[in-house]
Amino acid sequence: MTHAPESLTDRLWKAVTSGDELTAADTAIAALDGGLDIEDLLLDVIAPLQGRVGNEWAANRFSVAQEHLATAVNERVISALAYHPSVRERQEARRRPGRVAVACIDGEWHALPARLVTEILRLRGWHVDYLGAQVPTEHLVAHLHGTGPAVIALSSSIATRLPAAHAAIVACRATGTPVMVGGAAFGPAGRYVARLGADAWAADARAAAERLAEGPPPKPPAVHRQVIDDLPHLADLEYAHVSRTAPHLVRHVMTGLASRFPAMAAYSERQRHHTAEDVAHIVGFLGAALYVDDPDLFSGFMAWVSGLLTARNVPTYSLLPSLELLSEQLQDHPRAIAVLARAHAEIQNT
Repeated sequence: MTHAPESLTDRLWKAVTSGDELTAADTAIAALDGGLDIEDLLLDVIAPLQGRVGNEWAANRFSVAQEHLATAVNERVISALAYHPSVRERQEARRRPGRVAVACIDGEWHALPARLVTEILRLRGWHVDYLGAQVPTEHLVAHLHGTGPAVIALSSSIATRLPAAHAAIVACRATGTPVMVGGAAFGPAGRYVARLGADAWAADARAAAERLAEGPPPKPPAVHRQVIDDLPHLADLEYAHVSRTAPHLVRHVMTGLASRFPAMAAYSERQRHHTAEDVAHIVGFLGAALYVDDPDLFSGFMAWVSGLLTARNVPTYSLLPSLELLSEQLQDHPRAIAVLARAHAEIQNT
């Protein structure tokens, strides 16, 4: 790995965050022409820069629009690099038999990690079908039937997509196609990969390429399975209830907060909208934690939300009434109550 000059990162950051895609592309291409390895440029410069964009949004220093603009510029830079003559020559020189499909889970619109996996696999000689963001499972399966790739690589960044990811894994494996997954949704070190039935895990694009260099995972038997075969705890229907009643739960919390968190009376319409979004995410992550039966998933998300609220100058104790209101609505669901109680205690003790 070649160490990228700090000045390169600084120039790219300035161009990307100002929406200057031509300067960003010119800067990246100049670095490539100057001898920086293309994989190092993609994974050690552009990928961390994109992570910094997300951190700036979380710290309330970037708006959603600024984050989207920077992401779009990064995507254009990657495209410019992909069509550089030296990159095309390298792809052709390493051409190998084998086809891989890369896609984001239905509902997952963070496509840049999947795009990086695609470009690295192409550099390693694979024929890659990049299907992009938010691919409905039925269309994914149709593509597998029509093209017969050696493996399907599925990406997801948000844990609330885990039920959709699981459904996609089950459906893809039913076609006889092995599934490799990656992304933050699958937990630290791929914690949820085995229980969701995937055949392989890759922490990042390099790991994906190195795993496939060993050969694709064996083809799974084309046996029809159901989600509950992998996650028998779903028989208690707690996840199903939270998922089905999510809109009602959000409304209940928003109504109850008016009396339990008096500061809301002075909230602007925009602040109320943000609060409703936060509550919806809390309910979504509660559902995800129930789906994989892991309280750590919910507690980790609540710790992240606490940091987000701190950046907005909102006290973290404002989260406690929301958890209490949810608990009151879910008294008949012991797993949900335990998850909420643990998060409540952790926030109270910080």
